[in-house]
Amino acid sequence: MSTPDSSTITMFGAEWCRDCRRTKAQLDSLGVEYTYVDLVADPSAADIAKEISGRTNIPVVVYPDSSHHVEPSNADVESKLRELSLI
Repeated sequence: MSTPDSSTITMFGAEWCRDCRRTKAQLDSLGVEYTYVDLVADPSAADIAKEISGRTNIPVVVYPDSSHHVEPSNADVESKLRELSLI
């Protein structure tokens, strides 16, 4: 796993994480394309997520403008997607 592609949204998460499942469901329901990085399947990617966010909390959502959210609310994600004209 390399650093996130700057042209798409990248979400670092895990199935056991309730916030990750919620954010993933929100992106799916909005029809937004994104790359999902499963930290259980690729544990080394957790280092990349921590490098981006400075924290160990997930999900980490990285946007095309290189900004990111850690444990975002649905409102945070929706607001950012609208700001970037992705929805």
